[in-house]
Amino acid sequence: MSPPLPNYEFQEWWNREREKTLGSTTTGGGTGLFDKSETPNWSTVEIQSPSSRTSDLTVEKERSRNARQRSYVFLLKFQQSAQFLAWLTNSTFSLFLTANRRISSSNPNSNRSESRLYRIIKAFSILAVILLLFELIAFFKGWHFSPPSSASAEFSGLIEFLYANWLFVRANFLAPPLQALANVCIVLFLIQSVDRILLVFGCFWIKFRGLKPVPLAEFGEDIENSNPNDYPMVLLQIPMCNEREVYQQSIAAVCIQDWPRDRMLIQVLDDSDDVNVQHLIKAEVQKWQQKGVHILYRHRLIRTGYKAGNLKSAMSCDYVKDYEFVAIFDADFQPAPDFLKKTIPHFKGNDDLGLVQTRWSFVNKDENLLTRLQNINLSFHFEVEQQVNGIFLNFFGFNGTAGVWRIKALEESGGWLERTTVEDMDIAVRAHLCGWKFIYLNDVKCLCELPESYEAYKKQQHRWHSGPMQLFRLCFFDILRSKVGFPKKANLIFLFFLLRKLVLPFYSFTLFCIILPMTMFLPEAQLPAWVVCYVPGIMSILNILPAPRSFPFIVPYLLFENTMSVTKFNAMISGLFKFGSSYEWIVTKKLGRSSEADLVAIVERESEFQEENIGLLRSSSESGLDDLNKLEITKKTGKKRINRLYRKELALSFILLTASARSLLSAQGIHFYFLLFQGITFLVVGLDLIGEQVS
Repeated sequence: MSPPLPNYEFQEWWNREREKTLGSTTTGGGTGLFDKSETPNWSTVEIQSPSSRTSDLTVEKERSRNARQRSYVFLLKFQQSAQFLAWLTNSTFSLFLTANRRISSSNPNSNRSESRLYRIIKAFSILAVILLLFELIAFFKGWHFSPPSSASAEFSGLIEFLYANWLFVRANFLAPPLQALANVCIVLFLIQSVDRILLVFGCFWIKFRGLKPVPLAEFGEDIENSNPNDYPMVLLQIPMCNEREVYQQSIAAVCIQDWPRDRMLIQVLDDSDDVNVQHLIKAEVQKWQQKGVHILYRHRLIRTGYKAGNLKSAMSCDYVKDYEFVAIFDADFQPAPDFLKKTIPHFKGNDDLGLVQTRWSFVNKDENLLTRLQNINLSFHFEVEQQVNGIFLNFFGFNGTAGVWRIKALEESGGWLERTTVEDMDIAVRAHLCGWKFIYLNDVKCLCELPESYEAYKKQQHRWHSGPMQLFRLCFFDILRSKVGFPKKANLIFLFFLLRKLVLPFYSFTLFCIILPMTMFLPEAQLPAWVVCYVPGIMSILNILPAPRSFPFIVPYLLFENTMSVTKFNAMISGLFKFGSSYEWIVTKKLGRSSEADLVAIVERESEFQEENIGLLRSSSESGLDDLNKLEITKKTGKKRINRLYRKELALSFILLTASARSLLSAQGIHFYFLLFQGITFLVVGLDLIGEQVS
């Protein structure tokens, strides 16, 4: 039998009467059923309806739950703040320890000679400190409100006399020439910015119209069933020098090209002076020879002329006359198996085509901050500069690798010359003056790796910026005497060399590293805020468009490019005036990075070759193990890498930080922040805290 249902009407009447009684008791109007002033002999029981009881419990639960949630949120935020402060403290402490270790481990008795530029920067840093102390004294004396005048004959002391004359000298003799130099650099800056904007618009037009080179014919996928005579003879060259880390993957990537074996020949041009590396490369070549690949190993006894001398020696072989095209790959480049199929067809029907250049793709672009910043720069170079010049001018600078030349174009242009450290740009300019056209393929990519240490990157940039000035000095009159039209001459002289190779490093270093800090000590000369902040910011946004994933690094990119302007300016001056380091060639250090897809492709193609040559499988694998053991032994005895200190960058960081302190006295907001962050960037680079860190 089910229990009786509760009488809700009686409960509601009881609650109403109780509320009336309580109300009358509190107001003092009459006596109710229960008077709380009296002490009854029995307990009062409150009876409420289920609806009211549920609502009261819900409100109570919400209040308690909200209180607990607020406490939990507060504790969570406190924990996150504590973790962030701990991370910041540990990072700062680690940074100071690393900097102290770098400074203490540096050799003060090193025989490195001080360059002219470093001596100038060091003298300027000493002068900046003296001027800052002088301005601090004047600030605390209140002379920034009412400065003393040199026209007045009454002076209370020597410091006031010196400061008054200093104001007169800087206003009448120092500030005007500094302002004139600043105006010249601003004009150059604007011209270069306009050139950069036009290149970006040209790239947008190419994307909008879908412009790209289209070959007149293509090769089929099935090589075995096709006529081998349809494939031209191609020579593939791999110049290398002590490439211990990358020689295997480079040789393998070139050997697995999807091309008839009897229609291509691979030259491994080894300039190594390490005997162990020579033996390893020679054994690798022999392994591929056993697999049926036409590959030769060449080693010069007299290694002169660096890479240009190496290529020149290889092209002098008698059998080269049997080949029509030559493809060049540096030791860290890994072309896809269909590289030749995508590049060689463009030569068919284009008898005046001398070069087909492909794009670089980087396997280690996300390795560290340095490689990310390099990727931004090179993405703009290939996506915008090379593509626009290739589509609209049929001319651009050869990148030295991942390109295919018509051998006839090389011969008619004079071949490889050893007169500069940019032999690739040299042959491109001479071929252009002879009337040959170039094609750039933005959709054909060749894998390579970026330098991961600042030392390697700095040496690479020095060579890339001193060589063009050497070449410009050597070929200037050849350009004027050439038979090409005036537009091509003007493009070569004013755009290709002067604006993009000379003006860019000149104004970026002079304007942001010299003139800007000097205007803090000579406030009569000024740089507008749009020069310091807004226009460089817009240019950085344009530079980063080809690599949109790198947009979070736009501020470090802007600061790092200004930091690298010291190296580029020094290289440009040394190449233009033939200073000692201008002809220095140091092979860029490589680590042997490879993408997973690339390694899978190489392994698959190697397995195909091994199936075709099953009898040679055991001998090749055994030789590979022996070579690997030799490689591990030589790696242990290799040269130890260390992080270094860079004196020019450290001296400039001292100048910029001093100038930022001086800008506080003048209350210059934008200038202060720019100088502060730029000085910190120079400090980080000078301590070699960017890029690969070696413990």
